[in-house]
Amino acid sequence: MRQRGAGSGLRVAAWVLVPLGLVLVLGGIGHFFTNYQGTTVVSEAMRPTYRPGERLIIERIGAGEIRRGDVLLIHVPNRYQDRPALQRVIGMGGDHVVSDGRRITVNRKQLNEPYVMRGEVHPTTRPYDVKVPDGRLFLLGDHRGNSNDSRYFLDTQSGSVAASGLLGRVNKGSTVPPVLAALGSLGIVLTLVGIGLGIGGHAAGRRARRSLGAVPPRPVT
Repeated sequence: MRQRGAGSGLRVAAWVLVPLGLVLVLGGIGHFFTNYQGTTVVSEAMRPTYRPGERLIIERIGAGEIRRGDVLLIHVPNRYQDRPALQRVIGMGGDHVVSDGRRITVNRKQLNEPYVMRGEVHPTTRPYDVKVPDGRLFLLGDHRGNSNDSRYFLDTQSGSVAASGLLGRVNKGSTVPPVLAALGSLGIVLTLVGIGLGIGGHAAGRRARRSLGAVPPRPVT
């Protein structure tokens, strides 16, 4: 009886681990493509934070999740040849944004902007004093000398863009979220271990069957 059951425990473990591992892997993949997307930086506007050719992961969020300082991928009708733009949120609906051409204050508080490209501001940049309409965003690029952003559209709703055009927010670190990466890795490990156990259980069963077949018949008395 023991020989007939050789490898059965390994096969049972394989039947448990392989499906579980596949669920984790496929679930992680499905969650990623439902909640994230990839994009490639195509301009100099966000240097030095993001450089042309750099691949970014964009998290799909609702307009209510936007925070000042977020870098957004956003669609702005009739701008940028109808291609999505990558820009940073400076002001939100109701904010008072003021600049002397270099420094920026939002609601009378000066922004600390360590992410901005250092150097001269583009000569066409002029001071501005705007109130961001509700449901809209005032956006700037980090490379202020080479970014066609809200500063250049001040005659149209204070240069702001509709938050409804939001496509997503750049995921911090620009990599696969750690939880998804961990679940995917665990799923792969469980699947491989399960396959290994299944192969081991099958081999053990075959050896047991060979052993039973090799036992000589008892003499007839």
